[in-house]
Amino acid sequence: MTERPETCAGCVYDSPVGRMILRASTKGLAQARFAQTTGAALAGEAAGFAQMRSAQTWPADVRRVPEEARYMLDEARRWLDAYFTGADPGTVPPLDLAGTDFQRLVWSALLEVPYGATSTYRELARRVGERRGTPTSARAVGGAVGRNPVLVIVPCHRIVGADGSLTGYAAGLDRKRRLLALEGVVL
Repeated sequence: MTERPETCAGCVYDSPVGRMILRASTKGLAQARFAQTTGAALAGEAAGFAQMRSAQTWPADVRRVPEEARYMLDEARRWLDAYFTGADPGTVPPLDLAGTDFQRLVWSALLEVPYGATSTYRELARRVGERRGTPTSARAVGGAVGRNPVLVIVPCHRIVGADGSLTGYAAGLDRKRRLLALEGVVL
């Protein structure tokens, strides 16, 4: 069953590869995704976030933002700041990921792919299968990877095709390529 975190605060983060939207609960970071800037259905979101300053937290009345949620956003911003300098930022900030048990297992396995390295969907499926005690298909793992709610920090960009080629990324292959290059990965 998918349990949704109670997100109570958010902010924008201006990264070198595009504006990100961060959302947190009092338990951890629940979402980190790139703001969409194209498409009619996404126009409202883009317009709303375009008006926000980097690191501006919402709701605007900070008295309504629990201290724990502000802390989670601060930790995520610190981690991203370190990451975008080209350094291994170390331990990920606390996470509050909403997903099925299978998705959370896949996302946990993603966190084990080291900075500056890549893995394949097949290898990730093998590791997840070992933990589950049952074979797991690369396609099923790919579906869970594609639903990762915390991009960059939960490093789904480090997963490549069996032949080492770049494959899908929710934020686009150009961003995936740029994130891997930042980590020193040569494809």
